[in-house]
Amino acid sequence: MQQPISRRQHVIADYSFVTAAAAAPSAAGFAQDATPTTLSYVLSGTALASSLLTRAEWGAVRVMPYKMHLALDAVSSLTALSAPWVFGFARNTRARNAFLAMGVFGLIATVLSRPEEMPKYR
Repeated sequence: MQQPISRRQHVIADYSFVTAAAAAPSAAGFAQDATPTTLSYVLSGTALASSLLTRAEWGAVRVMPYKMHLALDAVSSLTALSAPWVFGFARNTRARNAFLAMGVFGLIATVLSRPEEMPKYR
């Protein structure tokens, strides 16, 4: 299968994830619950740091290979999908559903992204 999302287009998914994860506690209404709120901010910050360090057009400090970036995206997505049960907030339906949505979005974006490295001469 030819993945439809290029390295240049992947940045849209990245910064959408960063924004959605940071806004989720307030937007979804679980800001009063410390565990999912903190984890949401951690996922957002990790995704932002990963994006800024990736050797791609949008990277500020291009030191991390794009394939490693995609691997971190997959780990973050799987973390988001499992977090409600691993961290014990599955009964908070707003937080649980927000994390499931973040995880599914991230996993789909990762699977559909072409693992093409940026040439070193740029």
